[in-house]
Amino acid sequence: MSQVTESTMKKISLEKVVLNMGVGRSGEAIEIAKRALDQISGKKSCARNAKETQRDWGVRKGEPIGAAVTIRGNDARELLKRLFEAKGNIANGKAFDNFGNYSFGIREHIDIPGVKYDPQIGILGLGISVTLTRPGYNIRRRSKHKASVGKKHIIKNQEAKDYLAREFGVTIA
Repeated sequence: MSQVTESTMKKISLEKVVLNMGVGRSGEAIEIAKRALDQISGKKSCARNAKETQRDWGVRKGEPIGAAVTIRGNDARELLKRLFEAKGNIANGKAFDNFGNYSFGIREHIDIPGVKYDPQIGILGLGISVTLTRPGYNIRRRSKHKASVGKKHIIKNQEAKDYLAREFGVTIA
């Protein structure tokens, strides 16, 4: 009997969940988006600035045009379960890339379980990005001796789908 065991270096885990609301203008709209993200995540969100000037839209470089919050650890796991519940536990198979990332959107933030309608906030949509990782992925970001992740160690599209289906009970459509 040959029993195949998976290497601990190949174990996939959830690195982070990023919630993003792009409102396209600064001022009161940014504060409303930040309050909505704080309500959804329970963490403090921050404004995101425009990277370049878009004259047609009246946006200047450095002007706040969105809000985002990053959640890691067990909080990310619990939040992701709620977000998948808002989408009916169905994930679009075309929304996975070849590096262990998955993105989707929610049209109305009040669809998320545990979020109540607030007339001061209204109804907003948001984008969600999920990043998966393996042990050893920090070589991409470390300060000394940066290196790329090996071809066999990268999380493939199908591996990411299998992980979400196994860990979160999501159906891939």
